[in-house]
Amino acid sequence: MQHRLHALAQPRALRLLALLPVVVAATLAAGCGDKSKPEGKASQAAARVDGSEITVHQINQVLERQQGLRPEQADAAGRQVLEGLIDQQLAVAKAEEQKLDRDPQVLAILEATRRNILARTYIEKASVAGTTAPTGDEIRKYFDSKPALFSQRKVYALQEFTVPSSPEQSKTLIEKLKTVRTPSEYAQTIQAAGLKFTTNQVTQGAEGLPMPIIEPLSKVGNGESLFLTAKDGFKALLVIASKDQPVTFEQAKPAIEQFLTVERRREFAQKAVKDMRTAAKIEYIGKFAEKAASGAASAADAGASAVSPLAPIAPSAPSEGASTALDANTLSKGLNGLK
Repeated sequence: MQHRLHALAQPRALRLLALLPVVVAATLAAGCGDKSKPEGKASQAAARVDGSEITVHQINQVLERQQGLRPEQADAAGRQVLEGLIDQQLAVAKAEEQKLDRDPQVLAILEATRRNILARTYIEKASVAGTTAPTGDEIRKYFDSKPALFSQRKVYALQEFTVPSSPEQSKTLIEKLKTVRTPSEYAQTIQAAGLKFTTNQVTQGAEGLPMPIIEPLSKVGNGESLFLTAKDGFKALLVIASKDQPVTFEQAKPAIEQFLTVERRREFAQKAVKDMRTAAKIEYIGKFAEKAASGAASAADAGASAVSPLAPIAPSAPSEGASTALDANTLSKGLNGLK
């Protein structure tokens, strides 16, 4: 809060940058700063700041966006949210005093935010209305198709090595590392090649790993490695140890149902946007008209062919170390929650 108020004393451009998030959030919040509510509804007010109400509804809106909040944490979290909304309202009042809510740049950002919310809300509502929940047979089929994630689930102790290198350097070094079995030998081998690296040790269940590597990693034995290559280097996952911890169908069923539902809605949304573009009359103007058709087609093809973080990949024979190509976006995603 002190930082935001201090920004008011800065040059005009910096003040705008500092306060825009506050103004946007306050404008979009339901009822923030609303002085018109009758006294009869005072029970819905959580606080008043110079006469402006902050409501229980606003607090609940924020709490609903907090993932993994346990019931016993709700009261304390609600009080923290209220304090944050009070700070926000104080800053908003200062912004309004200086008429920042009328500044063209602020108005442009508010309009862009409004358009984004409307578009996202439409797509989300259409996706919910246009899809059905996965059936029991579909959930069972998914469970059976992913033994490494469920019936043959493992918990891994992994030593991860990230090595920036050229494709040629990666190929040569990976061949040497396939015969290495310990973290210290890994470090010595990489250093002998004249390359830098970072390393990290993690203990992780299969559900916390990126989806494309779960199946190939399940075939890698203790002391062996899975190599994930990219244009600017590679990652090596050395399996220090692994332990079988299978998950039953009943344990996995709720998470699988949620996952399949989200995937179904995502696919529906992609198709809906594609259909809207097909039905609309879209004209590219000026420099954007140059090669517009081929550019749009290339973008569509790229989106369709991009490796999904949930798509399986075909690993090399992992007996002496597996290797496959993944992009950075794929490596950062997994399927948490299936426990």
